[in-house]
Amino acid sequence: MSESELAFPPGFLWGTATAAYQVEGAWNEDGRGLSMWDVYSHTPGRVANGDTGDVACDHYHRWREDLAIMRELGLNAYRFSVSWTRVLPEGTGRVEQRGLDFYSRLVDALLEAGIAPAVTLYHWDLPQPLQERGGWANRDTVGAFVDYVDVVARALGDRVPLWITHNEPSLHANFAHGLAWGAPGIADLATSMQVGHHLLLSHGLAVPAVRAASRGKVGITMLISPIEAATASGEDREAAQRLDEHWNTWYLDALHRARYPEHLWSVLESRGAAPLVERGDLEAIAIPTDFLGINYYHRWIAAAAGGEEDRVGLGYRRVEPTDVERTDMAWEVYPAGLHTVLVETTKRYGVSELYVTENGAAYDDVVEPDGRLRDAGRTRFLERHFQAAARAIADGAPVRGYFVWSLLDNFEWASGYGKRFGIVHVDFKTMKRRIKDSGRYLASVARRNAV
Repeated sequence: MSESELAFPPGFLWGTATAAYQVEGAWNEDGRGLSMWDVYSHTPGRVANGDTGDVACDHYHRWREDLAIMRELGLNAYRFSVSWTRVLPEGTGRVEQRGLDFYSRLVDALLEAGIAPAVTLYHWDLPQPLQERGGWANRDTVGAFVDYVDVVARALGDRVPLWITHNEPSLHANFAHGLAWGAPGIADLATSMQVGHHLLLSHGLAVPAVRAASRGKVGITMLISPIEAATASGEDREAAQRLDEHWNTWYLDALHRARYPEHLWSVLESRGAAPLVERGDLEAIAIPTDFLGINYYHRWIAAAAGGEEDRVGLGYRRVEPTDVERTDMAWEVYPAGLHTVLVETTKRYGVSELYVTENGAAYDDVVEPDGRLRDAGRTRFLERHFQAAARAIADGAPVRGYFVWSLLDNFEWASGYGKRFGIVHVDFKTMKRRIKDSGRYLASVARRNAV
């Protein structure tokens, strides 16, 4: 390592991340049932270009090829999610052994290759039969999730070192149930807050189920963004507080302090949107875990809002900064925010172990005549964020691993196949994989364990 490089701790995990619906395909094979994303993506007008996850990256059939790419890159970790409907096609009851066998083969092969599997138990693909009974707004779904987790943990628990109960419950609640972005496409503040509570409660009740079947570590992954006020006015500062509480501290306070922020709670009560919280719920949610996963993409800037501008119903709107560098998702490139999130979360909540469970960027990649993908924008994006993480570690953040989003170009939810986040290019007509320059760069960082 040269003097100009920033080192990461020994044993640091360098990996990539995917989600089942975004990469697996095989939507109706080997007994898999329907998820709400199957139904949502097949509903006209919901997804760009009418794209669906029916085939996605065909990872279900090509996972050995994808594993070989991870080995070629020298990665030592891989985060993936289990499809609930591949294991319990109706969401409850009958277990589909072929689904469990798929994930068992994948875990075994990863371990044989020296790659640590990090299993996410829920990444937004609720079984459609459960959605038809109210989905996450129905408290019964909490129990169904715990039963599903028990099945998966018993099948894989002897081999999986890292378990993540939920991916980004705030986004799943606030966007998919509050703003109708993504399945199931509901726009209702009260519903979104109840869904958020049930997601957190299901996490708390699932942790003991994982621990009963596995010696692996268990935690949850949160999307966390630094929040700034658009101006120094009192109105904008209050809007920033509400945005921060709605997206960040509502979840983090519950997980680490067994409470919801009083300020936001009073606002929700005044709007008839506070969730129903039963006795013992908050204590269950705040069960101690082994780590916190943090997904980071960009900062958010808030301004006061009313009327039609107040899309959420909480008196704030997000403001896009001007004259900044952006990715193909039109998201600001803001590496300093990752340092802020990692350091401030550590200080505020006393977290003892952190993982960057997602960070990456979409760019409009082009395969050049020589077959190479010189994605300089993504490579530079990763370099700057790796540097921010290294500096956060130096400033006391206990970061133990970094998972780049994503291994493969994939089905990017409501954006369909038009936005490419992968360090590996996928030709969606032929399914041919090509490692991009950003993938080679990640391999060099992982090899040196320094940036």
